[in-house]
Amino acid sequence: MMELKTPAEIDKMAVTGAFVAEVLETLSAKAEPGVNVLDLEKHARTMVADRGAESCYWDYAPSFGSGPFRNVICLSVNDAVLHGMPHDHVLADGDVLTLDFAVSIDGWVADAAVTVQVGDSRPEITTLIDSTRRALAAGIAAAVPGGRLGDISAAIGAVAAEGGYRVNTDFGDHGLGHTMHEDPHVPNRGRAGRGLKLKAGMTLALEPWWGTGTDELVTDPDGWTLRLADGTPGAHTEHTIAITDDGPRILTLRA
Repeated sequence: MMELKTPAEIDKMAVTGAFVAEVLETLSAKAEPGVNVLDLEKHARTMVADRGAESCYWDYAPSFGSGPFRNVICLSVNDAVLHGMPHDHVLADGDVLTLDFAVSIDGWVADAAVTVQVGDSRPEITTLIDSTRRALAAGIAAAVPGGRLGDISAAIGAVAAEGGYRVNTDFGDHGLGHTMHEDPHVPNRGRAGRGLKLKAGMTLALEPWWGTGTDELVTDPDGWTLRLADGTPGAHTEHTIAITDDGPRILTLRA
């Protein structure tokens, strides 16, 4: 079931989204050579507790993971692209780190992700990350009343194709509201003009992700972390948005 949100409810989701953006910005700034990934998770846990928020990840046990997940943030390094289980890894110069974070505040969820380079940047990784950001912007621009879900998928997929990136459609964008994963599922590749009609009040987490090589995934022994099968680095960018009569509204921005 997909629930349309009122403007007041969307405002509440934006409060949650502002906190999500704050955490991601704070942790991204701390992601430097010599920092342990576990220390980033601990800092996120402290920020969640101080805000009185509820982690959407803690104790999460979906069919695609080996639950329960016992961390408040996903931290994926290099070829890990999704659902990264925080682990004892000291960040090194040149590492690629994706931070994916979702919480609920007063019963309303927001979800976002960023990928950053640790230490010195590499041109090919900068281009990769930028492609996911541009794809997200294109998907957001297509999220207007009267359009179709396929319009969003096609807009995101077109940016990937332009850059020569392969898109995995097993994991993609999704609805959210009172919980982190709600209908509908929105793949990062599709055909314009197809699918569910977009309506004001729909709230979606749009999250383009791909890597420099294959779109095939392998799962780590931890049962959660998904890596690109060829070991190439990946990137992932995500915002929670609302479809409104005035156009798409990004909810995961700093207040």
